[in-house]
Amino acid sequence: MAKIGIIMGSQSDLPVMQEAIDILKEFNIAIEVDIVSAHRTPEKMISYGQEAHKRGIQVIIAGAGGAAHLPGMIAATSPLPVIGVPVKSSNSIDGWDSVLSILQMPGGVPVATVALNGAKNAGILAAQIIGSADKEVQKTIIEYKESLKSKVIDSAKNIN
Repeated sequence: MAKIGIIMGSQSDLPVMQEAIDILKEFNIAIEVDIVSAHRTPEKMISYGQEAHKRGIQVIIAGAGGAAHLPGMIAATSPLPVIGVPVKSSNSIDGWDSVLSILQMPGGVPVATVALNGAKNAGILAAQIIGSADKEVQKTIIEYKESLKSKVIDSAKNIN
């Protein structure tokens, strides 16, 4: 059963969102991936937000570009934590419209927001949320962070 849902507004968002997919697969966390457009499939979006927790999803990662309404609307319809990934798309204003659309949520409808095109961090954050209650996932996160530390230490040895 999937623990994390990864959704995006269109197929064109997949190259960015693939980083979340890849890191969560590396962590062996079950995911489901779908295209859910806030503007072109609003009924599907509402259904996804209202039903995801009933399927065992514990965190939703939602990526969107341009006006980027998907993460906020999913947060409005779901009891689950939502992580928004602003995507720099062809119709965006250098990505700022996406960042601000996801970041500037009204009180009562929180969306955790990562950097522009920051899907990898969204995946890691989702895993950390899951890991707060799942010791096996938490162990994987600890090992991952140790590997980051080792890479920095090893690269510092090779400077001279």
